[in-house]
Amino acid sequence: MDSAWTYLLFSTIILLPAYLLLWRRRSPTATENLPPGPPGWPVFGNMFDLGSMPHVTLTGLKKDYGPVVWLRIGSINTMVLLNAKSAAEHFKNHDVNFAERNIIEVMKSQDFHKSSVSLSPYGPYWRVMKRIMTVEMLVHKRINETAGIRRRCIADMVDWIGNEAGRIHVGRFVFLASFNMLGNLMLSRDLVSPDSEKGAEFFNAMVEFMEVSGRPNIVDLFPSLKWMDPQGLRRKIDGGLGKTLEIVAGFVAERIKERELNGGGKKDFLEVLLESGGNGTDDSENISAHNLNTVIMEVFLAGTETTSSSIEWAMVELLSHPEAMYKAKNEIAQLVGKGEKFEEIHIDNLPFLQAVIKETLRLHPPIPFLVPRRAIQETKFMGYHIPKDTQLFVNVWAIGRDPECWEDPSSFKPERFIGSSIDYKGQNFELLPFGAGRRICAGIPLAHRMLHLVLGTLLHEFDWEIDEVGRKAIMDTRERMGVTVRKLVPLEAIAKKRLA
Repeated sequence: MDSAWTYLLFSTIILLPAYLLLWRRRSPTATENLPPGPPGWPVFGNMFDLGSMPHVTLTGLKKDYGPVVWLRIGSINTMVLLNAKSAAEHFKNHDVNFAERNIIEVMKSQDFHKSSVSLSPYGPYWRVMKRIMTVEMLVHKRINETAGIRRRCIADMVDWIGNEAGRIHVGRFVFLASFNMLGNLMLSRDLVSPDSEKGAEFFNAMVEFMEVSGRPNIVDLFPSLKWMDPQGLRRKIDGGLGKTLEIVAGFVAERIKERELNGGGKKDFLEVLLESGGNGTDDSENISAHNLNTVIMEVFLAGTETTSSSIEWAMVELLSHPEAMYKAKNEIAQLVGKGEKFEEIHIDNLPFLQAVIKETLRLHPPIPFLVPRRAIQETKFMGYHIPKDTQLFVNVWAIGRDPECWEDPSSFKPERFIGSSIDYKGQNFELLPFGAGRRICAGIPLAHRMLHLVLGTLLHEFDWEIDEVGRKAIMDTRERMGVTVRKLVPLEAIAKKRLA
């Protein structure tokens, strides 16, 4: 961030007169009846109020300004929702008014934002792709058909961990397993394997894309600076994303050639996309080649980071609360039995394991503001006037720790979900790690399986310990912002294989 602040200050000094003029012209007046919020600086607005963990800092504003807070971050008007009541009002009554996305600059590279299901404009293409995702690709029947794929990838993860000595970086192994799992679900191929040169190339390209796209970018706060690209992020992402899409196009071309020679037959998600109107060329009626390649990339982007960060936080909490760890392991042992493999069919009969996942997502939602939305038009919200193009943050981190909804909200207590009907599928506004409404995450059914399968396997196959280094990592609760919110100091723990 040091270089980012340097560029920002330099650019501001050069362009200060123009910014001041624009600020005076565009700054809302008190008569517009905006939501309350802290006063901001000229030009910078409330940028310096955010801190290194904005989701935490903004939660503290509720005490002084209430559950709906107005900010100006750089030149961007922003409304933040901080409790379940305001989130319910938004998703129930104003969902369509905020159905567009606020797109960060790097996601405009290669028109990624136009083809991505999560970012594309609210319109015909989005509806077609959302239907394919929810009705044909990520439905329970098709997910059930691919259970064997996930089982094999989980077995590989167990072998990788079992072959390690001493402390292991838990999140890294889960990331690798998730990436390989999605590679097989999407493309029917191992992408994390010593024998897969193309897989390794794709893996490295995706990791670089995630790293660059997660960096703070001055241009997102001051769009008028985008022509300068002061941090060089757009130039870097253009090359990296182009290379990644080229690799994906090669995978698709191989499949199309294979289909021509042998017909269909594979049951992976690429086959669903091809059968739904994608033919790997730009003259496709529904899904162009660029659309197809982007959606494949998006699945990896969404599935790997969220799964690995959530499992890492779950392990942190369980290692910090030995009684919860014992309950989870004992529940699994009684149902599955030592020497037997943890399977997806066991998930529904493990209420405490499900409670651990819910409690982890309550305290550590992977994307604490969800994917930011944007007001399509001027609208009235809870009595306030909201201008067109206002950015919307739904602070699900704040909602998950709201004492109005949760007793002892900062404590890790999975028991609170035993016997409770509260779930994370978008109907309970006090627990929204995947969002709600029209643009709720389409991958919830698959995420549900992957989270429980990975965590259940880690607990069933290994006994976990921490030494002094691991203890310090657990006690360090700092986070780092990126594609998801992860532990700043990664969890390192010692895994001991349990004997049958």
